[in-house]
Amino acid sequence: MKNKNIIAIACLLATACSGDKNTLEQPQLTYINSPAGLSSAEPFLFTDSQDQVFLSWVEKQEGISQLKFSKLETGGWTEPTMIASGNAWFVNWADYPMMTTHNGNYVAHFLDKSGESTYAYDVKLVTSTDGKNWNNPITLHDDKKQAEHGFVTILPYGDNFFVTWLDGRNTVMEGMENMAGDHSGHHGAMSLRAAVIDPTGKKINEWELDNKTCDCCQTTATITSNGPVVVYRDRSDEEIRDMSIVRLVNNEWTTPQPVHVDEWNIAGCPVNGPRISSMDNNVAVAWFTAASDTAQVNVAFSLNGGEAFEEPIRIDEGKPIGRVDIVLLDADRAVVSWMEGSAIKARIIHRNGEKDSLWEIANSSGARSSGFPQMTKAGDQLLFAWTDDKEKTLKTASMSIGR
Repeated sequence: MKNKNIIAIACLLATACSGDKNTLEQPQLTYINSPAGLSSAEPFLFTDSQDQVFLSWVEKQEGISQLKFSKLETGGWTEPTMIASGNAWFVNWADYPMMTTHNGNYVAHFLDKSGESTYAYDVKLVTSTDGKNWNNPITLHDDKKQAEHGFVTILPYGDNFFVTWLDGRNTVMEGMENMAGDHSGHHGAMSLRAAVIDPTGKKINEWELDNKTCDCCQTTATITSNGPVVVYRDRSDEEIRDMSIVRLVNNEWTTPQPVHVDEWNIAGCPVNGPRISSMDNNVAVAWFTAASDTAQVNVAFSLNGGEAFEEPIRIDEGKPIGRVDIVLLDADRAVVSWMEGSAIKARIIHRNGEKDSLWEIANSSGARSSGFPQMTKAGDQLLFAWTDDKEKTLKTASMSIGR
C-alpha cells in the first residue's frame, strides 16, 4: 500500500498560538492507507524495541467480532492477520483490545462475555510465537466472578510481560451474578490489579494495587529504570476522582499517591483515562480533568521515575474532551495528543511550560463511537490512528519530527 495525500499542517490563527514557542518547523502529515475494513474501530498502536510499529483493531463482520493486526513496513501496512474472533465479545468504545510483542513473542487480549449481565465479561489473553498462529484464549484473572474485568495495559517486561487491569470481583454480591441490567448487584468497589505473565500467558506474580478505583477509565503503565509504574483514575470515599500512581520498587508496590491534586468531585466515571510515557527514569503523564467545572488536559513531568511530579502544564485550547495520549521525546519534551471537540490535536510540550505550535491531525467526532485516538513513536516518526466516525473505519497517518 502506498502513502498518499501529503499535507502540511499549519498553525492555528495567531491569536490561538499566542504564547507558543513556535520554533519547530511545521512538519508534514502523511496519510497512510489503513489496513482495516469497514465496520472497524478500537485502534491500538504499539512500537517494539526494534522500532517496528503494529496496529491492532476490531472489525465486525456479520455479527462476529474479529481482532486483527498489521505491521508498518516501507510500502505501508501489511495485510491484516487475524488474532481471534467471537460472537460473544464485549466490544466497548473506550475499552479497546491491544496487542504487544517482544523477543518474537506476541500477547493480545479481548473481552469475552461471562454471563447474562450487561457488565459480566472476562479478560481473555491469546499468545503466539510467530504472530501467525495463535493459541487458544485463557482467562487473565482467577476469581471466576461474573463481573467487569477490563481496561487492560500490556507491556514487555524483561523476558516476560507486565499486565494491569481494572477488576470487578468485589463489585458483585454472591448469588447476584446473573442479574441483568446496569451494574446490577454492586456492593463493593472496582479494584486495580497487576500481574507478570510469561510468553504463554502463565502468571508468575499477581497483586492488588488499589482496592477502590474509578470504574471505567483506562489504565496506563510504563517500565522505568526502577520497574513498572501504573497510573489510573482513583476514587475516594468523597468521590474525588484524580490520577494516582503506584510503583514497584525493590519488589514492593508503593501506596497510591496523587500525580496531582485536582480535586475533581464527580459522582460517576468520566470514562477518560490517563496515558504515561517514560525514558529511563524520566516520566511524563497526560490526563483530562474537569475540576472546578473547567475541562482541561494537563501534563506533568517527573525526573525520578514517578516518585514526585512537577506542577502540571495545561496544554489544551479551552474546549477539550480529553482522550489523551503522550510520547516522551527526552527528559524535557513530550508530544501530547487529545481531542478538542471533534478535532484530534497534538503538540510538543516542554518541561518549562513552553508549547510548540498546535497540530490538527484529523477531524472525527466527539461522539463515543469515534473512540480514543492512538499515537506512538518510531525513530523520528510519529504514528497516529483513529476511528473516522463518518466512514466507520480506521485512518492512520505519520509525521516526521526529528529525534
